[in-house]
This record gives sequence, C-alpha cells and structure tokens, in this order.
Amino acid sequence: MKLPAHIALTGRKRATSAPERLPVYAIVGNPNCGKTTLFNALTGLRQKVGNYPGVTVEKKIGITYSQHGRPIQIIDLPGAYSLAARSPDEAVLRDVLLGRREDTPQPDRIICVVDAANLERNLYLVHQILDLGRPVIIALNMMDMAVAAGMKVAAAELERALGVPVIPCEAVHGRGLVALKLAMSRIELPLARHRWDVPGPIAPAVAELQASLTDNDARPPLIARAEALLLLTDFDTVRVAGSKPLSGRTHEILDHWRRRWAAGDADWSAALIRSRYDAIGLLCRGVVLRPRDSGPSRSDRIDAVLCHSVWGWAVFAVIMGALFFSIFSLAESPMNFIDGQVAAFGGWVKGAMAPGDLRDLLADGVIGGVGGIVIFLPQILILFFFVGLLESTGYMARAAFIMDRPMSRVGLNGRSFIPLLGSYACAIPGIMATRTIENARDRLVTILVAPLMSCSARLPVYLLMIATLLPGDTVPAATKAGLMLSMYALGTGGVFFFAWLFKRTLFKGSPQHMIMELPPYQPPRFREILRHMIERGWLFLKNAGTIILGISIVLWFLTTYPKHPHPDAPASEQIAQSFAGRAGHALEPVIKPLGFDWRIGIGLITSFAAREVFVSSMGVIFGVEGAEDDPTPLRAALRAAHWPGGAPLFTPLVCLTLMVFYVFAMQCMSTVAVVKRETNSWRWPLFQIAYMTGTAWLVCFVFYQAGRTLGY
Repeated sequence: MKLPAHIALTGRKRATSAPERLPVYAIVGNPNCGKTTLFNALTGLRQKVGNYPGVTVEKKIGITYSQHGRPIQIIDLPGAYSLAARSPDEAVLRDVLLGRREDTPQPDRIICVVDAANLERNLYLVHQILDLGRPVIIALNMMDMAVAAGMKVAAAELERALGVPVIPCEAVHGRGLVALKLAMSRIELPLARHRWDVPGPIAPAVAELQASLTDNDARPPLIARAEALLLLTDFDTVRVAGSKPLSGRTHEILDHWRRRWAAGDADWSAALIRSRYDAIGLLCRGVVLRPRDSGPSRSDRIDAVLCHSVWGWAVFAVIMGALFFSIFSLAESPMNFIDGQVAAFGGWVKGAMAPGDLRDLLADGVIGGVGGIVIFLPQILILFFFVGLLESTGYMARAAFIMDRPMSRVGLNGRSFIPLLGSYACAIPGIMATRTIENARDRLVTILVAPLMSCSARLPVYLLMIATLLPGDTVPAATKAGLMLSMYALGTGGVFFFAWLFKRTLFKGSPQHMIMELPPYQPPRFREILRHMIERGWLFLKNAGTIILGISIVLWFLTTYPKHPHPDAPASEQIAQSFAGRAGHALEPVIKPLGFDWRIGIGLITSFAAREVFVSSMGVIFGVEGAEDDPTPLRAALRAAHWPGGAPLFTPLVCLTLMVFYVFAMQCMSTVAVVKRETNSWRWPLFQIAYMTGTAWLVCFVFYQAGRTLGY
C-alpha cells in the first residue's frame, strides 16, 4: 500500500510551496498497558498537553523523528477496552479514529499497544481497529511481565496471522524502541489480513448502514464498514461535544434495524461481540503458550494482604496518613519560602515605584493575586507526586477497591475517593483528579461536593477564630485541636450527605458498579512520576493562576475606589468608603441574623479571591498591619471590636458560627473557575455557589439563633 504524498517519509520534495502536513500517528491501547510510557519514551519533552475543545478530556500531542530525521506527530489517545464508548475518554478515542472530530486530524497510522501478559483481552480493541483499514503497528509491550508469568508469546506468528508489523518491546526499560522507530519510518505498511465472520442475519444491516455512511456521511468504505459494525454493537451511546453528528438517513436505518431486532427478540449486538471473541480466541491458540497452573502470582499474594478486609484497611490508613501528613508538613517550608519571596517582591515594587494607584495595583493586585495562587503550588506538586507514585506501583486501583464499599453507601464508587482526599489540600487538584471517574454523573457529583472538604486555605481562618475564641495558655492544646478536627469532620460529613442527596435527586439512576482492572505491581517509574507532576503543576498555574489574577485585580479595584476624600484617614474608614465597603453595608442585613456585621461582610466578599484573604482583610479593616505574619495584635483587635450599641462583635458564638460558615460556603473563585473549566458550563459552578452558600447561611442561622436562645 502506498501512502499519500503528504505522509511520505522519504522521496522527492513536492512541487508546491505549501508546507507539508506532518504524518500523524495515534497511540491506542487498554488502560495499564504502558501506552503513555511508550508515548513519553518516543517523544521525550517534545509534548503539548491541553484539552479537546468542548470536552474535558486531555489531549497529548508529541513529536518524534523517523530514522531519516523527518518529524512525526504522535497523539496519545485515552485508554479504552473497546471502541464501544462508555465514557467521554472512550468517546474521544472512537471519534478521533473514525474521523468525526474537526479539531483533530484523523490519524494516518495507528500504533496499538498491547499487554503481552493479557493478549486475548487486549486484542479485542486491536480487532476493532484493524476493521478501519488503516496502517497499523502492534507494539507487544510488557514482554518481561509475560515471561515472569511463565507465558510465551510468539510475536512472529502473530505478525503472520494479522499481516501487520508486531514489535516486541518493554517501554519502561526502553527495549524495542529502535525496532518500533524503524517500523514507523517505513514508507509503506501492509494492511491487515485478518478476517472474521459477521453473523449472517446481521450482514444486510451492516451493508445498508455502510452504504449510508459512505453516501450521506462522507465516510471512506472501510471506515464506513467499521463504524456500521460499531453502531450495531453499542448503539453509539456516548456522544461528546466536538464530534460530528450522524446524518438523518443513517439514523433512520439504524432505528429501523433496532426495531426489527427488538421485535424478533434477538440480541444481535451480543452475537457480534461473540463473533469477534471467537476469532480472537482462535488466533491466540497459535500465538500464546500458557504455563501450567503454578499457584497464585506475586500480585495475587500481595493482594491477599493489601485487599484483605482487615489488613487492607490498616495498610490503607497508613498510606493515606502519610499522604495527608506530607501534603501539610512537607509543603510548609516551600510555601513559606514562596510567600516570603512574593512579599519581598511586592515590597521591592513598592520601594522602587512612586506612591500611586499603579504601584498599588502591581504590588497588591497583580503580585498579591499571583502569589495567592502560586503559594499552593508545593501542595499541588506533592499531591500529584504521591498520586503518580500510587498509580505507578499499581496501588491506586487497590485504594479505590478498598473505598468502594463505604462510597457506595452514598451512591458513588471508589474512584471518587482520591479526588476527595486531594481536596483536603486544595479543591483545585482534587477537582482535576475527577477525570479518572468514568461515569459522567458520578464525576459531576464528586466535583460538586469536593469543595466541602476543608482545604488548607481555610486553616488561617480556623486558627484566627480559635485563637480569638480560646485566648491564652489556659486552654489545653487538645481542646483547640479537637475544635479544629471538628471542622474537618463537619465538612467531610457534608460531602457524604450532599453526595447521597444529589444521587437521589438531581442525578438519579442505577448505581454504577465499579469494574476496575487490578494491574500487576511494578517498581515506581520516577522519571514518569516527575514528568507527570511537573506537567500537572504547569497546567494548574496556567489555567487557575491566570483566572485568579484577573479576579484579584478586580477585587483590588473594589477595595480601593472610590477613595476617601481625606487621604490621611484611617485604613478602616478608607475601605468603608470603597465599593467593597458599600457592598459590606448592603450585605449586613443578610448576614446580621448570623451575628456578622458589615466589617465581617467585607471579609466574606474579599475572601472570594482566596479564603485566607479574610485574615488580611480583617487586618486592614481593624488597622492592624502584618496580620498574616503576627496575628496576635489582630486577635486583640477582634476581641475589642463592638457593635454600635457596645455589645462585643466577636463572641465565642460568632467565632464558631464564622468557622461553620467557611466550612460550607463556596469562598474561592479559583475553584469556581476550575469547575467551569472541568464541566464546560457556567451552570454547575453557579449551582455550586448557590447550594453551598445557601447551606452555609441556613446552618449558621440555625446554629447562631439556637446558641442565642440557649444564652450564649
């Protein structure tokens, strides 16, 4: 088979002056087959990571070079077990291979990465891809794992049977990459010779759909046949934004055959699947030599402990405790360093520039806004390092398995646990981690409840209120710690309650059982983990940082203008005259039933940039400088604050109520922005703000009024 001129890797230059399109390879495979490892080994640092337009599925494109030095573009497509899409990830894979997406070129060639130790299961996806009539290279990966399991896989026999190049490799060790590069550099690749029998009664439906897809949907004949088989197998249940819709005529034909089969009470979809597996089973008989049963494997023996009903929970608790401890303890020093550098840079800007609005904008708005998000970078990196470590070793699937039972009681499954755990550090990476959840409803529910987990940004507020509520050294530290932990417990309880509520109201449906492959245990691949950590950290800075910067500038403007007529007036009076101060006075009637006045209202408004901004806002309002560095004067100022009638403002009841408010309220615009990005809609972040803020007000109202009734 000759390739088109635009993907020829050698030969004469084209006469036209237009730049030639790079040949496009797609890397596909089952989850845990080493697909991304192979992609990283081929492309190195020459990668771009983003999202497919219209859907929050990661898009990874890299560049490698042929043996002749010609660049080749590689797309790392999401892992899937078949082209029958059950999630947005799988829908994107299907649509790219079928040429349905206008934003992504249809691959010229396909590299199918196959786990040699699980060949029969992996070949189902390969079998579907071979139907597409595209040049295919099979990368027979994890050959070392197959040998360790006592299996012998005849790569040459598989190549003869399928008629396409089959390259044995071990991507994690770099073995087989040269042979793979040589295969990718070939000008011509043979098309697959595989044949399989479509059940006779289905053949007319396949032929009619193929003709319509060719005539009405502009599909090439082989692509049309493969898509016809796919439509008849899974009825195209998942569609995502950005994919081309089917023509009306194709829909009519598909509906006709569905009704006809339903009337005949025949499950032809299952018949097609069985026919494929029959062909795959026949193929594997001559390719795979399995050992005699020699007892449980190494992974099975480890799982006997790690998945045990008792010991599994003990190990899980230790691992999660280490993760939790690391996020808070290891990140403290770099966070303090970043905070100090941002403060020093802001001070230098203030010293180098003449006083004025431009200086204040740069120092307080721009630098302060960037610093407010960059300070969380160490926690983000540590979280993703541990997540990558757990994934690399194979334990992540076990953690999801362990948590599946308790999560199922509220309508979720174990896949939601890791994103929720990460939200203790910061809701942003936790929400980003929901991409691993296959079911769209479960993913959305997890996103909606994740901000209820008390993140590290709430800590300054909790600490300030506890210090104000329980002054001096007479109160035992255990009491203060218990009060702090109660806030975390309250937020966690809110997560389970609202997950349970949403799964029984807004997101009704049959419970989604978790079906997850338990990959074999492997040594951690630190190079990949570090690359993953840096990649995620950069995405965090690029996507969240730019948004919070803009918001911080807006909030600076609102707290600065209009200015007080007397420039020497106290800072508290100046801020009272600002737009934010006026908003605080306007908000006071709403928050007064909670025990809050307009000054607390300003703190609530400004903390939308970041929750910890509440502390610095209180410092400005009460005329205390350096509140973040030394909160002692601020605590004294809060205890001395009074209502106009002389009653104290920050009573113990008000301090507790304010802490409860921050447990439930959606006080973080960067989280709002990330939710909008992940859901691709303003509908859900606005709903999130409404339900969380409404819950916070209602709970605080009941709490405060009950406390007053009891005489507190």
